[in-house]
Amino acid sequence: MAISNIISAIGNNSSIYPLIVRDCGIEVPAKIGITYNQNKKESKEIAYLAARERFLDEYSTSAVWLGGIPLISKVCDYFINKLGMNPNINLKLFKEEKFQGVEYNIKKFQDTAPVEVKELIKAKNNKKLLEKALAGKFIASTSIPILFMGFILPKLVFASSAKKIEAMRQKTTNFVKKERFFKDNSVSFKGNWITTTANFTTQNKMAVTDGGYAIGRISTARNKYESIDLAFKMSGMMLLNFVTPKWIEKALDTLTGKQLDPIILADKDFLSVVKKGALKLPKSSKPEDLFKFIDNLKNKDTNFIKYAKKFEIIKILDNGIRDPRAYVDIKKLGKFRDELENFVNKTKTLNQTDYKKIIKKSKALKNSNILTNVAISSFLLAYVLPKCQFAFRKLVTGSDLEPGLAPAEKNLTTRNNNLKIC
Repeated sequence: MAISNIISAIGNNSSIYPLIVRDCGIEVPAKIGITYNQNKKESKEIAYLAARERFLDEYSTSAVWLGGIPLISKVCDYFINKLGMNPNINLKLFKEEKFQGVEYNIKKFQDTAPVEVKELIKAKNNKKLLEKALAGKFIASTSIPILFMGFILPKLVFASSAKKIEAMRQKTTNFVKKERFFKDNSVSFKGNWITTTANFTTQNKMAVTDGGYAIGRISTARNKYESIDLAFKMSGMMLLNFVTPKWIEKALDTLTGKQLDPIILADKDFLSVVKKGALKLPKSSKPEDLFKFIDNLKNKDTNFIKYAKKFEIIKILDNGIRDPRAYVDIKKLGKFRDELENFVNKTKTLNQTDYKKIIKKSKALKNSNILTNVAISSFLLAYVLPKCQFAFRKLVTGSDLEPGLAPAEKNLTTRNNNLKIC
């Protein structure tokens, strides 16, 4: 079950776990090695500096990117609580729907979840304050990491490298004054906006932060060649981190068929219930059937509720009551219900032996798809993107060296040579 939990976590492309595996475990170490090898073709000294910069930059960024956003969010939640507001109240509830909304939930849950309803009433009476507080939380949890990763960190790394470059300059005539090089370088709150950003997941915030981080890195680059180089790298990283894994997941699911999560397939109780034909599901994926099922306390211990809660599709209080402060994504819940029904229909006529075989096959396919996704996306990030970046760099500057560390004289010469060739 522990292995299934791990594979399930890294297979969830809406969470941060795949990013941790790809970023810290595979991408960064590979990039450091590739960066050194690329630069040493022309200069071992610059190769050392480039690898050193990459190490300091990548791991410092990862620490802020993966840990800073959740930490700042928790700090903001503390201050929002101090205002007497609950930061977990979903602003989507202020747009009333047929089976959920602030007014609807207050009436429906006033007797079964009085504490939570009290918080909902307070939010209703202080909507503007809550919106501003949640907007502030979003701004803080994205702008502070952007400021550090995009502006402060590169300056610190550059300053550290500058001392070593100066020492190297004393030993060689290849470096010219940076001043010459830099002379060549010419480089209100709305409700809908708050509702959208207030419900951003940590991964959503990482994507926003990545965009700001890219802008910061490009604007603080040491010269225009480094700006171009970084723009190419950062756009590729954003695509491969946040978009490509979902494309790969969809392609693999199409190729092998959609399989249930490894955690579910490893649950002997669930598999036994399915085999007995006793799995309780909502009548259909229509909103009225879904809400009728999850709001019936008789169903609180069903596998459907158990896993919908585990995968954070719904939020259930300790007493089994649906959390009136949370918004239910009906499309997501209905899709989950249909996936379970498809599994039941696929296995209900099988004998025990064939049932075990199809479970084993489904688990193997799902695990294989997840690990293949991680492998492909990691390869693209750790090897293909750097190689493309280096080829692009060679085309633009005519050199394999890091543009921010390369001698200005060399960059100016190669640029002029490229212009002559054109």
